[in-house]
Amino acid sequence: MPLRIDLLAVGEIDHPGLRSATEEYLRRLGRYARVGYRHAPGEPLPTRLTPAAIQRVRAVEGQRLLRMLAPGTYAVALDPGGRQVSSEDIARWLNERATAGDSRIAFLVGGTLGLDPDVLGRCRERWSLSRLTFPHQMVPLIVLEQLYRGFRILRGEPYHY
Repeated sequence: MPLRIDLLAVGEIDHPGLRSATEEYLRRLGRYARVGYRHAPGEPLPTRLTPAAIQRVRAVEGQRLLRMLAPGTYAVALDPGGRQVSSEDIARWLNERATAGDSRIAFLVGGTLGLDPDVLGRCRERWSLSRLTFPHQMVPLIVLEQLYRGFRILRGEPYHY
């Protein structure tokens, strides 16, 4: 059974360049797996970012993400507190997932305020893409590019290291 990878994110990618690049990597990844990208609507940010308001926004967005997650999916949260992975780590990880029979994988990207604890609790792993902070609309593109790089490494195909 071919590997199915879902990238689930809060909020649309509204920048045309980022949207175009995301579509390009979705196309490229089609050689290696069935990869899809879907987004849940983001919640409007409150005027005052109190802890209660932040918790409410994360909870609403988190429930939207969890409703998109297919049962039995191996879920990975993209979270600043997660473990940092290299491109080579991703290649090994993809191989491990395929070997373990995890045929459906999802990467979850939160909105501006991050992921709700319920989402983090549903995920089997948490990855940090960098110690740098990225705009959340860039994260889907970065994840897709790194998956593409990981598949290329795994297959021994040339790619800039």
